[in-house]
Amino acid sequence: MRPVDLIRKKRDGGEHSAQEISSLIEAFTRGDVPDYQMSAWMMAVLLRGMTSAETAALTEAMMRSGSVMDLSELPGVKVDKHSTGGVGDKTSLILAPIVAAGGLIVPMISGRGLGHTGGTLDKLEAIQGFNVNLSLGDFLRALREIGCAMAGQTAELVPADKKMYALRDVTGTIESAPLICASIMSKKLAEGIDGLVLDVKTGSGAFMKRTEDAEHLAQMMVDTGRRMGKKMAALITDMDQPLGRAVGNSREVAECLEILGGARHPMSEDLRYLSLELSAWMFHLGGRVTSVDAGRALASEMVASGRALAKFREICRMQGAEDPLRWPVAKFTAPFPATSGGFIASIQCEQVGLASLVLGGGRNKQDDVIDHAVGLELHKKIGDAAQAGEPIATVHYNDPARLPEAMRMLGEAYCVGSQPPSGPRVIVKNII
Repeated sequence: MRPVDLIRKKRDGGEHSAQEISSLIEAFTRGDVPDYQMSAWMMAVLLRGMTSAETAALTEAMMRSGSVMDLSELPGVKVDKHSTGGVGDKTSLILAPIVAAGGLIVPMISGRGLGHTGGTLDKLEAIQGFNVNLSLGDFLRALREIGCAMAGQTAELVPADKKMYALRDVTGTIESAPLICASIMSKKLAEGIDGLVLDVKTGSGAFMKRTEDAEHLAQMMVDTGRRMGKKMAALITDMDQPLGRAVGNSREVAECLEILGGARHPMSEDLRYLSLELSAWMFHLGGRVTSVDAGRALASEMVASGRALAKFREICRMQGAEDPLRWPVAKFTAPFPATSGGFIASIQCEQVGLASLVLGGGRNKQDDVIDHAVGLELHKKIGDAAQAGEPIATVHYNDPARLPEAMRMLGEAYCVGSQPPSGPRVIVKNII
């Protein structure tokens, strides 16, 4: 069928065959379908939706638009994790070495942050010398030698997604659940993995603000992965406040190393708990243990024994960073005080992320340069008591001209009440 026929079919609520979807994606990737027709088709998808079969077919067509890693030569089960992103979400830096130390292979293709959310690649690049731009050969060598690699998407992987995402960003089709699902799952499944754990965020700092929307997307991704023969699980997790106590790339790396080293901090307990829980599910999907409870025990053992921290150091050395403790430090710090006494009633999480962004810790455009040293350290989270004038966060900054705007955003983010609220749940729901 011609592209215009496929546009009309989806516009009128019809269901595409797998062959129709495959032909469209192949033609668009090689340049035979113009941007305006693909934009029209994606708008029809946003308005009309897709069946589970269509979504799986789209995912597979996008995945096969480029190279698909063949990891069959590597002995062992390959498992990864994907998060939909949020403020202070740094679990990848903790769970990847835990799971690799525990005997599974972790091929982790990650992304960069945009807007108020941080990206795993940006955090890793805060470590002096860490190279996230691995060739496919270097990526496979790292997996073969140490069981883990953490890098960005190569040009060979899922070229259709790069072209489609650029159009979605400017045509109002970002919010389409089938297109989100296919974008995420095509990249992850191109890694050649056997299983995938999804961390789908919901709340004020998440892309999916409503829990029901997060559940819908999570179920769609789980169904799509299973249709393609993969072991899947999803956790719906809270993003109504930052995860952990650090926001900003170098500060987040420092917090991760503390947890990998076995340190316990009350403001980091949610991060520690979620990282161990995600690791447990990865161990379970990978067949390393027979239950999630056993996975939790194994994850805790990897930390307590020092093997997880040792694995993180191996990853750093393999990818060019001799010393994982070398990262930039901001020149200045400033306390952000509570304006009144009481209890932290709520935190507008997105505003906290934007405060870090205006300090230079994030990007509005993909080519913006990040200041890895700047960010925030939280001293109070939801439910904590605070006295008027007591610091509830510390701002780390390099440019004094940026500080007032960051302080204003933090003032909008924190709400202090007279009664302690019920604390947020780290994990809202499991979808298995």
